[in-house]
Amino acid sequence: MTPYRTLDDLDVAEKRVFVRVDFNVPMKDGAVADATRIERALPTIEELSKKGAKVILLSHYGRPKGAPHPEMSLKPVVKVLGNLLGGPVDFAEDCIGEKASAAIKQMIEGDVLVLENTRFHAGEEQNDPVFVAALAENADLYVNDAFSAAHRAHASTEGLARVLPSAAGRAMEHELDYLTAALANPERPMMAVIGGAKISTKIELLLNLVAKADILVVGGGMANTFLFAKGAAIGKSLCEPDLASTALEIMDQAVKTGCEIILPIDVVVAKEFQAGTASEVVGFADVGADDMILDLGPESVDHIAAKIESARTVVWNGPLGAFEVQPFDTATVEAARFAARRVTEAGLVVVAGGGDTVAALNHAGVMKDFTYVSTAGGAFLEWLEGKELPGVKALET
Repeated sequence: MTPYRTLDDLDVAEKRVFVRVDFNVPMKDGAVADATRIERALPTIEELSKKGAKVILLSHYGRPKGAPHPEMSLKPVVKVLGNLLGGPVDFAEDCIGEKASAAIKQMIEGDVLVLENTRFHAGEEQNDPVFVAALAENADLYVNDAFSAAHRAHASTEGLARVLPSAAGRAMEHELDYLTAALANPERPMMAVIGGAKISTKIELLLNLVAKADILVVGGGMANTFLFAKGAAIGKSLCEPDLASTALEIMDQAVKTGCEIILPIDVVVAKEFQAGTASEVVGFADVGADDMILDLGPESVDHIAAKIESARTVVWNGPLGAFEVQPFDTATVEAARFAARRVTEAGLVVVAGGGDTVAALNHAGVMKDFTYVSTAGGAFLEWLEGKELPGVKALET
């Protein structure tokens, strides 16, 4: 039994159903540049439409700060969504008031309508009860299918669930199922792979994971701070020396909880950070004063691969090196491809998420090979940190 309601718990026929989606998608020259988040909403939209609901889509886009901005309109999404659904999608130039209600009154069963950017009203981010009521008067039911916005207690992500019969959409349900399986109730050994530039952005995440994981791999620029804390030479690499004591605290906590921390054994260094620059693999004794550590070396990758081979569950957030510039993408690509093979060959569960993570896994060509890849950024991180997400909490039975 899930602790929250799903589409299976709602009678949607002939009902006006608000669906909170995340259509805050990349745009270029006024057109949608990446439709991934739109595609993820399709199962919920199609199911509701086939069941005879009037499907009314709510989303934010950008940061208009409570006022209309034409360049932040959701109108460009409508054509893309219509093409994906293979049918007409209408658009209302506001999410409340006369324009919204008039468009909704014209709907028949199965219709799909996109309302204008909820953040064109200050009441959205303020979770203002007056704005919530103005939204709610145009709907009978509420479905949240935007896990990526569930860490925000806004009117369309949390407020509506308090005043309308509510449920999780299929994408939200799918995400929660996988995240729960990976973190709350994982098959063990459970391994976390955490990369990225700075430890300062992931302190709570690391502290939570050393209490839950059996193995914790630390890569990316943040590994340099751990290495610095242990007295290793790191040259002029990215580092946060003032957080050395925090790194030591995390390592101490890991000893207490029985979590094995994996740090780099060898590294790839260069004098400058640019494509095609000369680089070499060295041990820490040979990192020069003017060297920058930009990736993990082959011994480190082999060590990580051996740990992946022993694991039953892997949670992945962040790249292992400066993957945006070759050849410093090698460790991320090789480790990710090895994990993907284990999914296929051994049934390993690998759940990944975070903005840089999605880009890195796309670069490695394994997005479709991992068990689940979350397109959520902040919400995914807060979930890994063990925080309660308002948009999920509001759906609980």
